[in-house]
Amino acid sequence: MIRYFLRPLAMLLLSLNMVWAQIPAPKQHFGFTIGDDYQLATYTQTEAYFRKLAATSDRVKLVDIGPTEEGRRQLMLVVSSPANLKKLSRYKEISQKLARAENMNDDQARALAMEGKAVVWIDGGLHATETVGTMQLIETAWQLASRKDPETMRILNDDIILLTHANPDGQEIVTNWYMREATPEKRSLDNVPRLYQKYIGHDNNRDFFIMNMKETQNIGRQLFVEWIPQIMYNHHQSGPAGSVLAGPPYRDPFNYVFDPLMVTGIDALGAAMINRLNAENKPGFTRLSGSVFSTWYNGGLRTTTHFHNMIGLLTEIIGGPTPEEVPLVPKRLIPNGATPFPVTPQKWHFRQSIDYSVSLNYAVLGYAARYRDEVLFNIYRMGKNSIERGSKDTWALSPKRIDAIAGAYDADPKKVVSPTNAALAQYGFIPKGGGMPMKYYDTIMKAPVLRDPRGFIIPANQADFATAVKFVNALIKTGIQVQQATADFTVAGKTYPAGSYVVKSDQAFRPHLLDMFEPQDHPNDFQYPGGPPVRPYDAAGWTLAYLMNVQFDRILDGFDGPFKKLPIGELQAPQGHIAEASGEGYLLSARANNSFIAVNDLLASGVEVYRLPNGTGLKSAAESGTFFVPASAKAKSLLDKSARELGIDVTSIAKRPTTTMAKVTPMRIALWDTYGGSMPSGWIRWMMEQYHFPMKVVYAQDIDAGDLRKKFDVIVFVTRAIPSMNSKDVDLYSLFGTEPKPETTPAEYQPWLGKITATKSIPQLKTFMEAGGTVVTIGSSTNLAYHLKLPVKNALTEMTTTGQEKPLPGEKYYIPGSVLQMTVDSTQQATWGLPTLTDVYFDASPVFKVSPDAIATGKVKPLAWFATGKPLRSGWAWGQSYLQDGIAAFMAPVGAGKLYAFGPEITFRAQSHGTFKLLFNQLYSSGSAAGSATNGN
Repeated sequence: MIRYFLRPLAMLLLSLNMVWAQIPAPKQHFGFTIGDDYQLATYTQTEAYFRKLAATSDRVKLVDIGPTEEGRRQLMLVVSSPANLKKLSRYKEISQKLARAENMNDDQARALAMEGKAVVWIDGGLHATETVGTMQLIETAWQLASRKDPETMRILNDDIILLTHANPDGQEIVTNWYMREATPEKRSLDNVPRLYQKYIGHDNNRDFFIMNMKETQNIGRQLFVEWIPQIMYNHHQSGPAGSVLAGPPYRDPFNYVFDPLMVTGIDALGAAMINRLNAENKPGFTRLSGSVFSTWYNGGLRTTTHFHNMIGLLTEIIGGPTPEEVPLVPKRLIPNGATPFPVTPQKWHFRQSIDYSVSLNYAVLGYAARYRDEVLFNIYRMGKNSIERGSKDTWALSPKRIDAIAGAYDADPKKVVSPTNAALAQYGFIPKGGGMPMKYYDTIMKAPVLRDPRGFIIPANQADFATAVKFVNALIKTGIQVQQATADFTVAGKTYPAGSYVVKSDQAFRPHLLDMFEPQDHPNDFQYPGGPPVRPYDAAGWTLAYLMNVQFDRILDGFDGPFKKLPIGELQAPQGHIAEASGEGYLLSARANNSFIAVNDLLASGVEVYRLPNGTGLKSAAESGTFFVPASAKAKSLLDKSARELGIDVTSIAKRPTTTMAKVTPMRIALWDTYGGSMPSGWIRWMMEQYHFPMKVVYAQDIDAGDLRKKFDVIVFVTRAIPSMNSKDVDLYSLFGTEPKPETTPAEYQPWLGKITATKSIPQLKTFMEAGGTVVTIGSSTNLAYHLKLPVKNALTEMTTTGQEKPLPGEKYYIPGSVLQMTVDSTQQATWGLPTLTDVYFDASPVFKVSPDAIATGKVKPLAWFATGKPLRSGWAWGQSYLQDGIAAFMAPVGAGKLYAFGPEITFRAQSHGTFKLLFNQLYSSGSAAGSATNGN
């Protein structure tokens, strides 16, 4: 009898449990359908929904991948069949093994490819104002968790999908801003008051080869260490005007270190994506020359994966919660290879963009499912190719090499060219049986000294080894295999100490490895012969080892030694050393960036610190600018901690220095920012925190209010802060939309409004300097020198036929973001700690001409200049000869104060560690020590 009653009760409870566990549709949770006009979800709401999906669906596993910069939790949904989710560790192992391609032959790889599942990464929301990305992620997760159609079931069976939120903080900021208006039609994404990533905003998509930010580190670990997906899809906005979206394949150039399978893999996925949209009657996909996107750059969420043999996909789509128009762009209406199915002008709603995005996701996932074993085998094949190339003599092709081959042919006085061939060659035709003899190829492509390196050695005895370790950690975070010497060793006749790092090129991610050590050789890319240049997608050159001033040796032959392989993904901590005090105090090298952290900690604790302009005057060697700390128990305790945690070497000296000592006192630092947030300012704010410089952010209204000298000792202006003297120049503020009016701006943000002006701000800055203040300007903000009428001129001009001076045109001179080498006067306080030849990031940066008289009279003091007409180290520098003898940086006295002008981007994206000291040196006030002469400010 009891059993009779219990059975129906059990069935009722089971039924109720199924209702309670029903997978919630987005509308049930958010109160609206994803893609409804004028509706956005916050990250708080999205996180709660993702947790519900994981709790109610056996297809979804929730993974917390780490904290964000603002302390939220960054989530990744792993979506697959229930059976696959039970074996995730095995499928992750297969994905890792195939990607690394070590100790495996083709047959073994094919067996693993047959066993494994295709791993596909899909993200959204990296750029938080690009709201399609976050909303499509929610919709895609819901559809994959709930749909039961054959296509979805096949995808779940053959794929493992990593749905990753790329910027939780940004979604919260942007959605709260948009939804603050009660009336839907008044809602707008314009004029978000601050950066949608705590420090760097849009530049969060430029951080992926160094991984400074927490969100980047979280994502990078999943991409390059944990999962290493075969395909990754990065959603962005906005599409080109007159089209709905831009997608793969992309325009040339692609980076020459890539495996060709990666490039053609993008082609294949791009075909699947556009074919699906065409089959669903969704027009407006453009590709190739239809957009500006290329595959040259490293450092983006999508682009860094290319250097790891992943098929990295990017789409840029139109749309947003506020309806918009597809504008009439006549040239976009003619079908062609770039845009085979044009879209006609029309009103566009948010849901259309969501539907397009889900279709694109399904196209990618469907391709991965259909070609699962091929996708898995191909990432192995690319990795194996890299290992093989790094294990033998290899010569990389590049524009400079091709030019050298042609140059060898042209310079040969004995070459034979028939009149017919010569005539045809003028028009680019190669006649049958034509071409150059192989000896010209062999001259370059078989020259022993031009081989690719078999590896790199980073000596442990370099001046700033702690920064070198930061570089090594950047490699490790991107999955590069690094080794470390357990004892002294000798390679190619040079002896290296134990603790040195070794990075061999016979590894799967060789493209990324070479890209971090070797110079980029961007082609000369012009719209037509003699025409204007084609702007790169981002930087043209970025060699990180150069930017960080890492000392390393390229090893051309195979080598070995007492090396241990470090665990993949395990970060390194530099080992510092402090000598026991045997007398008067301690010395810290000015060449080590981390010395500034130690000094700031000492100053904050009340410990005296001095700088030595001329060394110690004793037997102990010390370069100009060395820090001296008088011995005390407190100093010893703090320095011991700094040596241990920062990896700096602290030496002791028996006697007090006999030369001039300048007492170091912290300055009251102000850093300019603006409404909406300046990314270069945000990067410096982050750097100041890392290096323990206390500072205050100021805005134009703070500058205009005056009394600056009572509040601050130094004010830092990043690029795009100080306006041009030429009223015809583009107003850089307008590039990011018009500034909001005070009456429509919330009261808490009103103090941030305004911009630096010639009429109100510049006079206050001049007064500040005349009263003894210091102003540091970077990039275009060196315009301040012209406002102050200092005796400097633009070095990059030419005279017109009418005798007028004008900037050099792009056809003659063009240097997008690249690495150049400048000569530094390292004896000056501003440049202490820098080598005489210093690599610097240069991005169409200002260069100056100073008269000999201005230098002789002390009105302008050059700090750095371009001593040659060929300063290019990495990237693209058309017409670089114009730079010769141009001043890159200078100091000029203004009353009792100083102006520092640094044309190049000395703090660029917190990547250019080699030039950080050009900022840091200006952030201390150096008075005189007791009984010693002063050495200036």
